[in-house]
Amino acid sequence: MLKSVCLSLISLALVSCASTETTLSMPFSSDIKSSAYTMKSGGIVPPSQQGLSVKHADLHFEVVPASKTLIGKSTLTLHSDTQRKNFSFDLDRVFTIKSVAVNGKPVDKANYSNPEGMVLVNQPVSDDFTVTVEYQGIPREAVKAPWDGGFVWSKTPEGADWIATADQGEGCDLFWPCIDHPFGEPEVADIYITVPAPLMAVSNGVLLDQQISDTKNTYHWQTHNVNTYSVALNIGPFETLEDTFHSVYGNEYPIVYYHLPGHPQKAKKLFDEVPVMLNFFERVIGPYPFTNEKAGFVETPHLGMEHQTINAYGNHYRKDVYGFDWLMQHEFAHEWFANQLTADNSDHLWLQEGLGSYMQPLFTQYLQGDMAYKARLFEQRKALDNDFPLVRNKLLAVEEVFEKDQGPGGDVYTKGSLILHSLRQLIGDEAFFKTIRIATYGSADPQPGKFKPVLSNSEAFIRIANQVTGQDLRWFFNVYLYSAKLPKLNVERTDGQVTLSWQVPNGLDFPMPLEVQINQTVHKLDMHKIQTLPVKPKDVVIIDPQSKVLRYDQAIDDYKAFKREQADKKADQQ
Repeated sequence: MLKSVCLSLISLALVSCASTETTLSMPFSSDIKSSAYTMKSGGIVPPSQQGLSVKHADLHFEVVPASKTLIGKSTLTLHSDTQRKNFSFDLDRVFTIKSVAVNGKPVDKANYSNPEGMVLVNQPVSDDFTVTVEYQGIPREAVKAPWDGGFVWSKTPEGADWIATADQGEGCDLFWPCIDHPFGEPEVADIYITVPAPLMAVSNGVLLDQQISDTKNTYHWQTHNVNTYSVALNIGPFETLEDTFHSVYGNEYPIVYYHLPGHPQKAKKLFDEVPVMLNFFERVIGPYPFTNEKAGFVETPHLGMEHQTINAYGNHYRKDVYGFDWLMQHEFAHEWFANQLTADNSDHLWLQEGLGSYMQPLFTQYLQGDMAYKARLFEQRKALDNDFPLVRNKLLAVEEVFEKDQGPGGDVYTKGSLILHSLRQLIGDEAFFKTIRIATYGSADPQPGKFKPVLSNSEAFIRIANQVTGQDLRWFFNVYLYSAKLPKLNVERTDGQVTLSWQVPNGLDFPMPLEVQINQTVHKLDMHKIQTLPVKPKDVVIIDPQSKVLRYDQAIDDYKAFKREQADKKADQQ
């Protein structure tokens, strides 16, 4: 999620002066609320969008902080796989649509409508065509970004405007016309942002041009194959740290951090972590996916988000006990697992969040060894709920996965990570990392510039794991991905023996091998069947001494129940 910058002073045209001046004098209403359709992202694709793809997005924004107003003019170049009588795109109904044109010709207002956030255009189209939309209004404001999507209108400590967007849960239609599904990412996006001087506007990809004046500044960014929810506007009085990263693959590319003034030493320390993280990812996973653009970060008034090549960072320079900024590392991991490898349906978000979350223990192991790696995994283990399967084989919207009462919620992160840990222990490092590389790049030997972003899902991941190992591992994924509850190990010990057997939801097959240490000897058990080992009364028996297998743990459930009781008592006393 990062990239570099080249500043050049060239004039740009955004929206015509006459249009802008008229717009700024018009009152906007914030009474209209975003619809339920707008507040979801992904899920079932409406017929009017099926078979569409986005070849190019030309996005013009003028942001007016004084009135919290957005003025937009966007042209989408779409491809339709069939002739159709109508088509649609998504845009929050809080905006007033001034005009719609198809292939440059205005569409009569009677032939388009936007009652629920899906703009239906009754106009015959086929093959490649363009739709241009002029719109304006007060965009939805995020109450608690990044968990709550929209614009974040904030001020720096010195009182300057500091603005950011975040919309993973609700989607791109909160502020630009788009196809709000994973397949809707543009092949190319040109992003023009006009802001009051002296503010700077930072976005995805490469800065091609900037126009600076006494009153307004306009910045033109260009990016390729950008996830729809990753398109981001970041506005503020930024200072810039830049460098060139020399990759283990022999290429080089820019790294950049846009930060607020006032804490240069902290900013520099954070920036110095980026090459270390890049070395880790490139050595362990594979080449940085967006070398033709930048590896970029921007300081934001919200916690963070994996905006492709311009990762949002708002963790206030807090290193954890493991010696690095875990939040920056997590969001940066999404350049590989979200922006390069993207789930084709939100039902498979564990591929993005599980892999992204496993990168924190893995990076900890890379820096500090096994003790820190296992400590971090145990922190993740304590957080599991196991109320929903990670994958339900349904077309799901993002919130149907992230919301705890609708789906797996935080398990997408932590359980996904722990499943990957157990898979690694089962098949070994060589097969594990080869599986990850093929799933991420489509190749076991990816080279910079020789691959494209991948849309994938859980079934594809399972097929790759099977091909790499030469085994049928479906039993593993049936239990861990497609079942809510964890496998339970039944252990019965007498004076003369210890008996072990798996208890699995729905009686599923689960021949997960297990290590048992008796005194100083480790026994490796094939758990296709009940296993019995001889023991003496004073023998010390340790099950799974290296913590390789994700399984039910009564002690953790008891601890969580205790914590809930303590919280309830504290609430009653207040």
